[in-house]
Amino acid sequence: MSLADWTKGEEAITYQTCTACGHVQYFHRAFCAACGAADPCEQRASGKGRVYATSLVCRAATPETRAHVPYNILLVDCAEGFRMMAHGENDLAIGDEVVASFKPFAGKLVPFFAKQK
Repeated sequence: MSLADWTKGEEAITYQTCTACGHVQYFHRAFCAACGAADPCEQRASGKGRVYATSLVCRAATPETRAHVPYNILLVDCAEGFRMMAHGENDLAIGDEVVASFKPFAGKLVPFFAKQK
């Protein structure tokens, strides 16, 4: 059974762990990307992590994103061992400890990271 997450409108981030080799992966797959074993186990992430990279977008890629400019796109190393791309506060820097919430962006609910207090 698949856990609902932000890609299905739920305020949650899910990841998978391989029961055969222990590999942790983000993005749902029917197999482990490291060893090929079937049916990795799905789990909910804590939403905590550390900023690996940040890029402030100052020019809208589409008409739907124009209202959000400027916006920050991050790579976050999540506490559970996977890296994900997400939105975040504009003043975040590499190394900042962050926690996820969820905000609407261009008509969709997306993970949004802010500094951990």
